[in-house]
Amino acid sequence: MASDSAERIDALETRIAYQDHTIEELHLAMTEQWKIIDLLQRKLVMLEEQVRNGSYIADPASERPPPHY
Repeated sequence: MASDSAERIDALETRIAYQDHTIEELHLAMTEQWKIIDLLQRKLVMLEEQVRNGSYIADPASERPPPHY
């Protein structure tokens, strides 16, 4: 019976170790995504200000030609 309990405890400790590892990976991924979201939000605010001020100028070379070409 003691052997069965020891095996169960070992199995639980192994599961906890894997869960801790997974939680840490998810935390790192979420942190990276929030950094990207924050950067995109700041860029969006900057673009909105440029459009409001009329200072946004699209690069004609990057635009596709009209469909009639």
